[in-house]
Amino acid sequence: RGIIMAYTLSEITFSTNNTADGMKKIDEIWRDITSGKLPLLFDSEHNFRHGISPISRYNNYAADETGDYDLSILGVTADFFAEIEQKTADGHFKKYDVTDDSGNLKECTQKAWEKVWADTKSSKIKRSFACDYESSVPAEYTKDQKAHCYLYISIS
Repeated sequence: RGIIMAYTLSEITFSTNNTADGMKKIDEIWRDITSGKLPLLFDSEHNFRHGISPISRYNNYAADETGDYDLSILGVTADFFAEIEQKTADGHFKKYDVTDDSGNLKECTQKAWEKVWADTKSSKIKRSFACDYESSVPAEYTKDQKAHCYLYISIS
């Protein structure tokens, strides 16, 4: 008889893009994470990991948002948010904070990225395409019952 121990993943990384197929792949991975099939927010025994928040990291861009990139989904603690806020204050990132009053997380996230793309196109920001982060928070986990999407876009 062997001893079976629960395990967790600290991150999941895959290559994708913003095509319809790429978006489908992203949705599937998120479903697997939120259901506990991939043990990032839950351990392999389906026990919820308190104090862990899922964050998306976008990096290894082939060129810009129109090409392939690596998407990592990480389980982070509150320390991560303090560090990224400090890096934003230091000018390494531009923060976008978008809400959706109806609580639709997918719409909220789409609006946030469209704002980034518009600001990039109009030269309001100069993206470095080095490493971007996204924290999308469902309405049921917020004080105001609105969906929130926080983007931290690396700028040069």
